[in-house]
Amino acid sequence: MSALPTVRDQSAAYSLLDLIQGAVVTQALSAAAKLGIADVLGDGPLTAAEIAGRVGSDPEATHRLLRMLSGHSVFAVEPGGRFALTPMAEALREDAPDSMRGMAVLMGHPLLWEDWGHLLASVRSGEANLPKLRGMGAYEFLGSHPEYAAVFFQGMGSISASETEPVLAAYDFSRFRTIVDVNGGRGGLLAGILAQAPGSRGVLVESEAASADAAAVFEAAGVADRAAIEHGSGFGALPAGADAYVLKHVLHDFPEPECLAVLRNVRDAIAPGGRLLLVEYVLGDGNERHIGNVIDLWLLLLLGAKERTLPQYGELFAKAGLEVTGVVPTTCPVSIVEAVPA
Repeated sequence: MSALPTVRDQSAAYSLLDLIQGAVVTQALSAAAKLGIADVLGDGPLTAAEIAGRVGSDPEATHRLLRMLSGHSVFAVEPGGRFALTPMAEALREDAPDSMRGMAVLMGHPLLWEDWGHLLASVRSGEANLPKLRGMGAYEFLGSHPEYAAVFFQGMGSISASETEPVLAAYDFSRFRTIVDVNGGRGGLLAGILAQAPGSRGVLVESEAASADAAAVFEAAGVADRAAIEHGSGFGALPAGADAYVLKHVLHDFPEPECLAVLRNVRDAIAPGGRLLLVEYVLGDGNERHIGNVIDLWLLLLLGAKERTLPQYGELFAKAGLEVTGVVPTTCPVSIVEAVPA
């Protein structure tokens, strides 16, 4: 009787295959998010047929979708074939405190997939490919496609909103009398800061369009009497004399010359003894898994910009007359980089 052939260890190849098929998981998550499956499971487990009846999908196809996602711990299968929420599925709900539904919807959008289909061109050239593909810059493209822009900014907002609580828990802002949030969007972070620091005042510097809801955000947080809104950006003169200037996910959107322009404007405005507080992903020097490394490729593809390591931030700040004095980690992937005038 002949011996059975030796079977090669194929675990590495199948682990790679699992990564390769990640695109399928992304589309499955996007489909579940668009259908609102996690939302209808909020009141308890349901069968695939019951779910399909509520979200308007095919029962068998819904079962197959949920079966696959359950294998990734997004949903759970209970005895009797009913599907239930897991902690990850909770984050897929629209009303979850740290909802990632918006990001799941964005990652399944055809325009985004078309962008990512040209990553190779950016890796070869070292330049953003979206302007070549679309014939215009990223923000101009979003401005001319309002439906996609709404999906895009809601998705990015999912990540940004989830970072507010960890940032507030990691850093004491109450030491500052006046805090300027530069390009701070709707003012969610500044509202949280002022709620944490009842003796502080804040100024949101943002465009009129991007800050349209800011007054309502400040009112809802109970800080409207201590929050002002100035229409502008980091590329113009900033309110002078504040002792803290916050830049959250601002610098990573721009190449170095634009970053230096923003930093120099902060340097010109900051009060003696004041602090620049940069809230960004700070990349490591090794090969550790970090969401910042994923966003870094996204920035290359869309904007020709990048994430940075701490030494790279130090070099950038020095060119603008600033000096890094410390880094405060948070429980989410962003850190708070402190800098002072050099």
